[in-house]
Amino acid sequence: MSPRTPHGAHRGTRGARGAKPGLPRKEDPAKERRRGMSVLRTLRKEFPSAQTALRHENAFQLLVATILSAQCTDERVNMVTGDLFRKYPAPADLALVPREELEKEIRSTGFYRMKAKNVIACCSMLVGRFGGIVPRNMDDLVNLPGVGRKTANVVLGQAFGIASGVVVDTHVHRLARLLGFTKEDTPEKIEADLMEIFPEKDWIELGTLLILHGRRTCKARKPDCPACPVNHLCPSSAV
Repeated sequence: MSPRTPHGAHRGTRGARGAKPGLPRKEDPAKERRRGMSVLRTLRKEFPSAQTALRHENAFQLLVATILSAQCTDERVNMVTGDLFRKYPAPADLALVPREELEKEIRSTGFYRMKAKNVIACCSMLVGRFGGIVPRNMDDLVNLPGVGRKTANVVLGQAFGIASGVVVDTHVHRLARLLGFTKEDTPEKIEADLMEIFPEKDWIELGTLLILHGRRTCKARKPDCPACPVNHLCPSSAV
């Protein structure tokens, strides 16, 4: 396994299973990297100040906000976390809040019972094991309740500037396949493919740019290919 391959992303022989019909076979690595960098440069021009839409003032707030963002829009999470972080400004505060009370606070984010359970357990572990400080490494983060690799990548990248991998949410999952960067269908394997194509220094920015592009132009229900700045680089473009 390559040292850049995320844990669990086993590099097997790629087949057509799970691939989008009509996509070409995988390009040679050098050509694929050149095309990838062209996409990245173009999206940088579209989003010159790319950053997560989740409002936060520190790593703890970003961690909680990202947990709450599962199956929920960032806009809705931001509506909830403003009051939430004023009432509970530190991990120790959220660790002690009654679960029923937290459920009421975060109800509008959906799946609120499980999210409340995870947030309280996560904050309890932060206090008990890490002195109330959000850890700065992947292994410790993914051992926190409610935290998977995607959430850990968000926190490490956006809060600490640590490029541990590429954030693969639903937008990145979809766009990576449409752009022909992967034929895989699991976040871990998609992340591994993206990490092979793009330099480590671009991993943080790449995930953010693809998310923003997926929200603005390449939408799941109705991608706006004519308005897409990278349609000439996209094998799935209808233009």
